[in-house]
Amino acid sequence: MDRRLTLYILIGMVLGVVVGQALHLMVPAAMIKAEIAPWLKLLSDIFLNLIKMLVAPLVLSTIVVGIAHMGDSTALGRIGFRALAWFITASLISIGLGLVMVNLLQPGIGAPIPDAAAAAKTVGEVKELKATEFILSIFPKNAFDAMATNNILQILVFSIFAGVALSAIGEKGKPLVRGADALAEMMLQITGYVMRYAPVAVFGALANVVAASGLEILKTYLELLLEFYFSLALLWVILLGIGAVFLGRRIITLIRYIRQPMMIAFSTASSEAALPKMFEQLDRFGVPRRISGFMLPLGYSFNLDGSMMYMSFATIFIAQAYGIDLSITTQIMILLTLMISSKGIAAVPRASLVVITGTLAMFGLPVEGVAIILAIDQFLDMGRTATNVVGNAVATSVITKWEGMLEVEEPEFVEHPHAPAHTVASGRAGLELDESNFKS
Repeated sequence: MDRRLTLYILIGMVLGVVVGQALHLMVPAAMIKAEIAPWLKLLSDIFLNLIKMLVAPLVLSTIVVGIAHMGDSTALGRIGFRALAWFITASLISIGLGLVMVNLLQPGIGAPIPDAAAAAKTVGEVKELKATEFILSIFPKNAFDAMATNNILQILVFSIFAGVALSAIGEKGKPLVRGADALAEMMLQITGYVMRYAPVAVFGALANVVAASGLEILKTYLELLLEFYFSLALLWVILLGIGAVFLGRRIITLIRYIRQPMMIAFSTASSEAALPKMFEQLDRFGVPRRISGFMLPLGYSFNLDGSMMYMSFATIFIAQAYGIDLSITTQIMILLTLMISSKGIAAVPRASLVVITGTLAMFGLPVEGVAIILAIDQFLDMGRTATNVVGNAVATSVITKWEGMLEVEEPEFVEHPHAPAHTVASGRAGLELDESNFKS
């Protein structure tokens, strides 16, 4: 199953599109919405809930073990500085490329303008973006609450403190380190079980989307879709090209190792869904847990390259649709605003739309313009989410190489341990059995 997971996910994607389109053409929309869509959504929601079950304990245990085993707070600080430098640079490249491409291609000109009242009702109330609230939200007031809500950024902060503290107390902290190490291994083992359900989830997610809107909607927004995905392809070339400077030919190997998390992210439009599998595949690529455990959670909050590109692209697209000509100065201010407001959005579903509406309101642009892209946001979200996975995989691998910690590759697929079955005792080991059990 593990060796053929990529194939099964591809089959799930194709079947999802085919079944979804068939339902869209043959079944009334009201029946799909009321009776079929909830069951299709259930298939993907089960998978996403299982992934969310894994994320908090996996992130906590991985970071704690990684920092404790590193045993060098200076190295941790150096890795953190290099990571943030990479993230800021990648953010500027992503948002800047989005601005360049949307100005060059101008997909918003001629886009259909929605009815203002209906669009405002669809978009809903826009919450003002405040930098102070974001900064405060980084620091947990309750570690258990952060775990319960899967707040990756807060879990990261607590885990760093815990890992450094365990490293400082030395021998006394070793039982906790061993426990965290066992917890991480257990969560990765559970990840193996959960991933067997991924093809079904992929089928449900795509069938649900296509059944609701049909593939015809792609024709209406064909220009926007093609130009946005072309821009994403350019971003992939840039990120992988920079990665190749550091990794050499191993960049090809990295792409091969992360194709499963990429496909999971693309089909479910959830960065979080790909995180457990990313840990597993980067382990096998040669990234030690002490680096990936620190870099991936940090990257999921500060290095969402696809989402940041989308936000700049979509903001200017909406301005173009309304015939608003933005000066270079205004666009640079939008770039800087998105740099700050886009951080920490990974855990919020469709959070890119929230950031876009807030940015539009801040610069006096029509907020109801978000309704233009709502119809195909799921299809745009799939591309940007897969790009987030690529960006974080490259960033983690490059920082590992930069630190001189890249290990030899393991096989791309390693069979997980199996729970004992068909044992001699048949589950009765350790019991003082009453002989009457065996008397006829």
